[in-house]
Amino acid sequence: MVCLMSGKSMVSYPERPAIGTVPVANATAGCQGCREPDDGDHRLTDFDFAFQPIVDVSKQSVYACEALVRGMHGEGAQAVLSQVDDANRYRFDQLCRTKAIARAAALGLQDFLSINFLPNAVYRPEACIRSTFDAAEKHGFPLNKIIFETIEGENIVNRPHLVDIFRTYRKFGFQTAIDDFGSGYSGLLLLTDFQPDLIKLDMELVRGIDTDSIRQAIVRGVLKICGDLGTRVIAEGIETREERDFFVAHGVSLMQGYFFAKPAFAAIPPLDAAAFG
Repeated sequence: MVCLMSGKSMVSYPERPAIGTVPVANATAGCQGCREPDDGDHRLTDFDFAFQPIVDVSKQSVYACEALVRGMHGEGAQAVLSQVDDANRYRFDQLCRTKAIARAAALGLQDFLSINFLPNAVYRPEACIRSTFDAAEKHGFPLNKIIFETIEGENIVNRPHLVDIFRTYRKFGFQTAIDDFGSGYSGLLLLTDFQPDLIKLDMELVRGIDTDSIRQAIVRGVLKICGDLGTRVIAEGIETREERDFFVAHGVSLMQGYFFAKPAFAAIPPLDAAAFG
């Protein structure tokens, strides 16, 4: 156990997984031995983050902030993601983790930090997590305050591999989440192998749910499954009071959307107090 003083509190870190514990042929294949990425390619270093809160409506407070990749001047995510390819995917994924932790720490984030990751960029989770440990220790950010989330659909091309990643991350104390649940075809199958801490309902299921009986029936089914499995649900994309009230009535307290706060570039936005009235 490694300890680091952060302000007035003691932050504890489990021992980093040693690269020597990973078979060399696997640890080095495709991820350059999971070494720290250098800064030679400015296409992938020149990006920043916007932050959007995930709120706990029952407590009228922030539960977590999601780090959303942006260009250096606040350009949309696609301006950055369009530059990611097979050759630099691993490096980009690593930079997203370390830069998000650094930015969140600099902003004084005290809540959970939700980081999106690319499963196809993780070759050996025990090895590829080393830079996350380093960044958390360097910036005094608690590992148990990090959530790793990935999208249900296109990124889950190898379910056993993703399950291995999630299990490894849970072992090291991270929370795990599936984003855009309900948008793809593999989410329910994934739940048979691994039950993440959180799922974020796809906003297409959330939109207008207060007046759509079909969406209501589907979401009630998902809520029942998640309740049985002990997985918490985040209603993503809340834009109206009526959408909020539907989920409150069905026992969902974690929500995210413009109704509470829009993403803020390189800042943590304040919550709209009226959103809880």
